[in-house]
Amino acid sequence: MRFPLFVDAVSRRAGLPTAQSATIARAVLQTMVERMSGAAAGRLPDDLDGYLGDPGPDETPAGAAGPADFVRRVGERAGVDEAAARAGTGAVFATLREAVTVDEFRDMVARLPRDFDGMTQPIPRPDA
Repeated sequence: MRFPLFVDAVSRRAGLPTAQSATIARAVLQTMVERMSGAAAGRLPDDLDGYLGDPGPDETPAGAAGPADFVRRVGERAGVDEAAARAGTGAVFATLREAVTVDEFRDMVARLPRDFDGMTQPIPRPDA
């Protein structure tokens, strides 16, 4: 899935403007890479790597920080409030579930800390 289509899907799911959704999507993906562990840590499937922007100036190392810290970090990186960061993060995970293969999604989720399980569940689509 090309990034503009990915962003459109995130925007619809989160109910956020397209430009803001693009910023949040990049923030979520970059923060995911920071939090991944294992042999392929810090790597997304090839078709998603191009979605990432340059790392921010104050990158923190991967750690055991939980979902609340993840959302806080996304909000800081994207320059949005907590509500937008939370909605956008859920929408990105739901869109990722559709954008990559089942095996790629499972591999990404398996490399996140265990307490991220709830964040990777699909969220309901907003009423059109």
